Amino acid sequence: MAFEVQRIGVIGAGQMGAGIAQVAAGAGIEVFLNDVNDELISRGLQGIHHALEKQVQKGKLESAQAEAMRKRLHKACTLADLCQVDLVVEAATEREALKLEIFKGLDQAVDKRAILATNTSSIPITRIAAVTRRPEKVIGMHFMNPVPVMKLVEVIRGLPTSDETTQQTVALAQRLGKTVAFSRDFPGFIVNRILLPMLNEAMTALMEGVGTPEDIDTAMKLGTNVPMGPLALADLIGLDTCLAIMEVLHRGHGDKYRPCPLLRQYVDAGWLGKKTGRGFFTYPD
Repeated sequence: MAFEVQRIGVIGAGQMGAGIAQVAAGAGIEVFLNDVNDELISRGLQGIHHALEKQVQKGKLESAQAEAMRKRLHKACTLADLCQVDLVVEAATEREALKLEIFKGLDQAVDKRAILATNTSSIPITRIAAVTRRPEKVIGMHFMNPVPVMKLVEVIRGLPTSDETTQQTVALAQRLGKTVAFSRDFPGFIVNRILLPMLNEAMTALMEGVGTPEDIDTAMKLGTNVPMGPLALADLIGLDTCLAIMEVLHRGHGDKYRPCPLLRQYVDAGWLGKKTGRGFFTYPD
């Protein structure tokens, strides 16, 4: 039987998870935010509160609305704290082994009628669903970054995902003010299968000395009318995440998706982009 989502859990309090939590709270949904420790959850909530305060200062949000949103945001220090939610969105680091472990735990902890959604950028949904006892209730719900700004959600059905699960997930995405695009369950789905090779090629051009980071990004911005150059976008996504997605694409689709050696080198150096202050560009505090 279909039900309206009233409470959601979000696994991962980083940039993506916090963004999902913020948008859901703005849609009147009670949100329970989880991460590996209380410090990370608190940091995620503080980031949301800061974002809401900025919106109030700019006149984009009433103070009362912001306060109501803050009251809908709750800590979930363990997976057991998610036992009463209607749907969980997993937004953890893009590592398959980690996601499979999380879904095994969620399957045990969360009410059996709840939908288990993943914000994975590339990992096949069918593979994730297979570690649960409710594969028909597992679905891909891939938000774009930054979540409060970007309108798209890719919805990806796994092989066993039910029509009911899909309908409820689409209804939730629309309630959050998002536009849905459906993708079949192939590695990388639609957006990242097309986007990441472009970012990877920009890195290869940099590695081969075709242009500086500034020239490459300026050429692509002005030459293709995109708002952000590929190297700056890779820094925003996180170079570790870019590498993880490229590795999934490489395994799934072959050598044309081989990660650029310079990307691997930057990740090895800990130069992960904006979140570490240094990637293809540097970022002050």
